[in-house]
Amino acid sequence: VQLQASGGGLVQAGGSLRLSCAASGRRFSTYTMGWFRQAPGKEREFVAAMIWDGRSTNYADSVKGRFTISRDNAKNTVYLQMNNLKPEDTAVYYCAADSRGEVVVARKYSYWGQGTLVTVSS
Repeated sequence: VQLQASGGGLVQAGGSLRLSCAASGRRFSTYTMGWFRQAPGKEREFVAAMIWDGRSTNYADSVKGRFTISRDNAKNTVYLQMNNLKPEDTAVYYCAADSRGEVVVARKYSYWGQGTLVTVSS
């Protein structure tokens, strides 16, 4: 499985961005998908996750009410809508596929994309 993340960029505080993650392969619709981020000098942290059928989502407390994860299984794509962005959201954002356990734990995912940089200016 290959994951290609896109949609990052530079935005002012309070602005919005939508990240996309396109996946190859025919098993996308069976995967739990997650978004993680890593800021300079910090460890990778969980942002959001959605199980295969979209019926359950999970968000980090820091993004609840501002970020929304969604997926389109027909397009093999997962999205992260980010609203009311803050400077502390600045990071490289990674999508991940096929969690085999706790969705908030990075090492439980089998596949990773290359990351897309989000920079929020104050």
